[in-house]
Amino acid sequence: MLPKAESKKSTGEMLLAQHTIRNRTGMQVSILNYGGTITEILVPDKDENFDNIVLGFSTLEDFRDNNSPYFGALMGRYANRIGKATFRVGDVHYKLQANNNGNTLHGGNKGFDKVLWKVKTVSDNSVKLIYDSPDGEEGFPGNLHVEVLFTVGVENTLTLEYTATTDKATPVNLTSHPYFNLSAGKNPTILDHVLQIQAEQLTEVDSNSIPTGKFLGVSETPFDFRAPKRIGTDIMHVAPGYDHNFVLPVVTEPLTQPAAELYDPLSGRVMRLFTTEPGLQFYTANFLDGSITGKNGHVYVKHAGLCLEPQHFPDSPNKPHFPNTILQPGETYHQTSRFEFLVR
Repeated sequence: MLPKAESKKSTGEMLLAQHTIRNRTGMQVSILNYGGTITEILVPDKDENFDNIVLGFSTLEDFRDNNSPYFGALMGRYANRIGKATFRVGDVHYKLQANNNGNTLHGGNKGFDKVLWKVKTVSDNSVKLIYDSPDGEEGFPGNLHVEVLFTVGVENTLTLEYTATTDKATPVNLTSHPYFNLSAGKNPTILDHVLQIQAEQLTEVDSNSIPTGKFLGVSETPFDFRAPKRIGTDIMHVAPGYDHNFVLPVVTEPLTQPAAELYDPLSGRVMRLFTTEPGLQFYTANFLDGSITGKNGHVYVKHAGLCLEPQHFPDSPNKPHFPNTILQPGETYHQTSRFEFLVR
């Protein structure tokens, strides 16, 4: 079973724990400090029934299994892909750990999803995790200090605030990787979910999902989610499914306009996503195949969940015209993303 915060188990010098944060109306979120993993998000449906709307496991061993597809975890030092597992900062060339068709995915063989984060502060409705990534970890330069604050708000919101500092120039791109199924598994796939993304363009990718550097318009393509659209409507035209970075409008805080909205007609649940990030990776769990059984005995078939990952663009360190992802000493990386849950 997953360890509760009140019964921590010693793991070397670290304490392994799951913390549950909540608001007064019953919403609760559970976060494991292994990988900063969101293991549960409990929110009501249209009949006021509370269910867990994220995919995951019942035991730590399953989350730690190398075959776990990043369920609910924090991604870093660089979320998404870096082409050919290499990049330059100035005249210095860096070689990373290649773990995805010769490229680096989600930080390499041991990204932030596979480390123990320290719990810095915790209250009824928030928990802050910190991680110090050493110089050279997975090939990345610089000692990187990262803090992530999870907060549950009174109006059924979950806000993630990320900050990071470094002592050497390094790429930084952080996000969280929950797989959502707003029906809480009552519908085994998310193909009937209705999605809207406020994006006019996406980044074109090659056969290995590495951006070519070109931007494509979404108009009259399967990628047009500017108006709400059932996910299953065009997915057959995007083999094996959606796994693409959408270019979002430039925003500043406070966050007032959603970048995306997801609706499940079966449960009536609605999720709105607000973010400061320039990109949104939309992924439809294309490689789940029924071989994984998750929490409460749910068998995860293809498209059992979906990810909406606010982040910078893939392979930005190798694409100078993409928004910058190189954090310099003396600067502070900052990102805020907020998920709002409603019913319709």
